Order: sequence, then structure tokens, then C-alpha cells
Amino acid sequence: MQKIIIDQEFWDIFPDVEIAVMTAKGVDNHNDANVPNDLIQHANEVAKKWVPDDPISVNPVVKAWRDAYRKFKTKKGARNAVENLLKRAKNDKGVGNINPIVDVYNSVSLEYAFPIAAEDLDKIAGDVHLTVAKGGENFTPIGEDEVEEALPGEVVYRDDKDIISRCWAWRDSARVADTDSTKNLLFYMENIQPDRKADHLAAAEALKTRFHDYLNIDINDITMLNKDNREFVFAK
Repeated sequence: MQKIIIDQEFWDIFPDVEIAVMTAKGVDNHNDANVPNDLIQHANEVAKKWVPDDPISVNPVVKAWRDAYRKFKTKKGARNAVENLLKRAKNDKGVGNINPIVDVYNSVSLEYAFPIAAEDLDKIAGDVHLTVAKGGENFTPIGEDEVEEALPGEVVYRDDKDIISRCWAWRDSARVADTDSTKNLLFYMENIQPDRKADHLAAAEALKTRFHDYLNIDINDITMLNKDNREFVFAK
């Protein structure tokens, strides 16, 4: 058995955050027969409602994440993943199709304006911690070969081997990224705005529903992690 553990160092900075955690087993990332042809195109259009104002940083969802990123060390220019998605949608350069799994969770992320990570469960080494880096921990981002090092004080997800998500929810590690051959998945989705609690739960439910309806994949029950419930146990 393995766990996601949210360390006290994180709660010292962000006591009001909630994180929806789920797993899916027996994944087939080639079965897209029921995925609507316009799923991503529709999601890109819906996403624009979250960022109607200019500059993008004044919109509440983006502003909340920008403010959060000022509370810890980040790589220069790092932005939360959901801001990057919303910015592309706003500029009519929306996210394109990648593969069935990514398309489905990207559609939810765009429509509900929450970052969603989907990691290959079989590639995770030991427990996952959401924590504060000591500095110097290794990270290899998706699409790149060069190894980076975390900054002291940077919020990261890490397992027993190295960092799996840098600058909290900026970029994921190539090592644990979902691929066409992925069989088991670990999802986590953060909410940093307490007044969006209902939206957050609705997004998690939408993720479950779309994976079932479009991909014939059953996601396990949603677990909400918060300062009173800091661990989630999962099994490969």
C-alpha cells in the first residue's frame, strides 16, 4: 500500500486548501470510440467564461493562483497549469487533442478551471508527498531531457525517487506522466478558493462521469484531502 501525504510544511503556508484525490485501474488509453469529437473544442470555448477580463491576472481564478505562488519560491515565470490552459483558450489558441485520457481530463480542467494531474500509478516510487522542497531535488519535466533542481522553499509533489510535480501544479515529471501504455492512474486536483468548494466537488464528479461514459473507465470514490484529513491510501 502507498499513500499521498500532505506534509505540515505545506499546511503552514496553505491551511485552507482542499485536494480531490482519485485512482483508476485497468486503463485503456486507446479506446476513444465514445469521446465526443468536439470535446476539447467545446471545453476551450467554455473556459473563456473564467477569464473575461484583461489582463488575465485580474480574473479571480487566475489571481488566486498568482497570489498563492507569491507565498513560496518558484522558478521564474512559473504559472499554475490551469492558468496556462485558460490563457490559451482566451487567446483562441486552445488546447488540442493529445490522447483519450488527457483529452478527457483537460476538458474538465478547462470547463471547471481547476488544475488536474494524472500520474502513472505504476511509475510512482513509494509514497507521494505534497511538501516544501529543501532545494536541489531532481526534476525532469515532460518533453525535456535536461534535469532541473528544485529551489529551497518551493512547493512540490515528490515521491521516494524525485520530484513528480514542480512549483506545486506547474509542470509534471516525464517519469510519471501518463502515456499510451498507462494501465493505472492517480489523479489529484487542487482547490485554493474556499468559496469554490461546490465547483471543486462538481469538477471531481464530472471527471468520474466522463471517464466512465467516454472511456469505460471507473474512477474510485473521491477523497478530499484537507488539514483535517491529510493522507490518502492507494494500492497498485
